[in-house]
Amino acid sequence: MSDTHAHSVRYVRQAMLPQAEPPATESGAIKWLRENLFSGVLNTTLTIIGLLIVYWLVTAAWPWLSHSVWNANSLAECRQIIRETWGEGATGACWAVIRERWTQFVFGFYPNHLYWRPILAFVLLFGALAPVLFTGLPRGLLWLTALFPFLAVWLLWGGSVWGPVATLLGFGVGWLAFSGLSRFSNTVALLGGIVLALLYWLFLSGSVADLLQGILPLALEGVQSDKFGGFVLSIVIGVSAISLSLPLGIVLALGRQSDMFLVKSLSVCFIEFIRGVPLITLLFTASLLLNYFLPPGSNFDIILRVIIM
Repeated sequence: MSDTHAHSVRYVRQAMLPQAEPPATESGAIKWLRENLFSGVLNTTLTIIGLLIVYWLVTAAWPWLSHSVWNANSLAECRQIIRETWGEGATGACWAVIRERWTQFVFGFYPNHLYWRPILAFVLLFGALAPVLFTGLPRGLLWLTALFPFLAVWLLWGGSVWGPVATLLGFGVGWLAFSGLSRFSNTVALLGGIVLALLYWLFLSGSVADLLQGILPLALEGVQSDKFGGFVLSIVIGVSAISLSLPLGIVLALGRQSDMFLVKSLSVCFIEFIRGVPLITLLFTASLLLNYFLPPGSNFDIILRVIIM
C-alpha cells in the first residue's frame, strides 16, 4: 500500500502490534502437565494413582527418616535414643555407622597418613579428562592425559617412581622401532614396534627401573592392593576398565565387520562370550579361579585380575 493511500484511510495502522503472550493454558508448566499427565481419561487416572502411591511411600518413609540418629556408639544405644526421643514403638534410621566409617567407605583400608595420594590422583583425573572433553583447552594438556595413568599408578600403589617411567620408556622403544622400520612397510613397522616393546617390558623394564633407582632413589611408601576399598577402589576399577575397554570394543567392532574369516570369527566369539556370561561369574573367576591357570608361585594382583576380567 502506498504512503498516500495509507494517510487517506485513517483506520489503517502504520505500526505493528506487539506480539501477545500465549494463553496460560497453552504454554509453560500448565501446558506440559495437560499434554503429558492429563491428556485423557486413562492418563489422568494413571497420574492420580501414581500420586497416591508416591504420597503413601513418602508418608511411610518420612517418620523413619526424620527419627534418624547420627551419634551413637552402638545399635542398641541408637534404638534407645529413638525410644527416649520419639516414644515407644518409634522407628528410625541409625546413621551413626556412616559417620563412624565414612573414611572407610571412601578409602577402604588405605593408610590414614597417605590419604593425600588418592585425593591428588582424583584431582589429576579431572585435569587429564579436561582436554579430551573440552576442545577449547590448550592441546598441550594432552600430555597430562597421556602421563596420567603412569602417575596415578605411582601415587596409588607407591614404590619407586622409576617403575612407571621404565614402563613408559617401552612406548618410546616401540615408536623408535616403528619409525626405523617404516621405510619397509607399515605392517612390518607396526609388528616390529609391538614385538620390541613387548620384549623390552618382559626382559629389560625391571632392570632399567632398578638401575635408575640406584642412581637417583625416589620412591613413595608402598601400598598393597588389599588395602584399597570403597570409593577409591570403585574409581580405580571403573576408570581403568572404561579406558581399556573402549579401544578394545572399537577393535572388536571392526573385526566383526571384517571379510577375513578368522578375524571375524574370533571377534564374534569374544563378543558373544562376554554378552552371554553373567558378570558375577567373570568376577568370581578373576578372584578365585584365575590362579589355578597360572604357574605355581605366581602372584597376580587382585585388582588387575578384576580389571582384566
